[in-house]
Amino acid sequence: MRCPSCGSLDTQVKDSRPTEDSAVIRRRRVCLTCNFRFTTFERVQLRELTVIKRNGRRVPFDRDKLMRSVQVALRKRPVDPDRVEQTVSKIVRELESQGESEISSEVIGEMVIDHLRELDDVAYVRFASVYRNFREAKDFQAALDELSGDEDKPAAPVRK
Repeated sequence: MRCPSCGSLDTQVKDSRPTEDSAVIRRRRVCLTCNFRFTTFERVQLRELTVIKRNGRRVPFDRDKLMRSVQVALRKRPVDPDRVEQTVSKIVRELESQGESEISSEVIGEMVIDHLRELDDVAYVRFASVYRNFREAKDFQAALDELSGDEDKPAAPVRK
């Protein structure tokens, strides 16, 4: 593991412990060159995922980008950071276990919306408003009706 401080490859693991219900290993490391201490996380990766964007471009799946998107939706909301981490891990595991190495951004977005709906109503509406490209107040109302379980009203429009 390369030291983030000096770039040396000469590092040593000082402590390892499981986190997130043993789905992740947290390792405390020290650089033997500059004595800088840092933490790394090791996760099981079932397969390399490629995201097919709306414009047809293919990019490698980035867990950190997914985490940032969820965190933006949850900004200033009273949700435990451990629950956020578990939710993102659950989404990634679901994506990896689908059996496909290429996944459309729409599938990922809808999966995030479903999980945010369970996690926090405000974050759900925030994410849906950006992802589904809400343009009018009625779009927000449709998302709120969807939250309250009002099946008589149409669901929020899907972004084209």
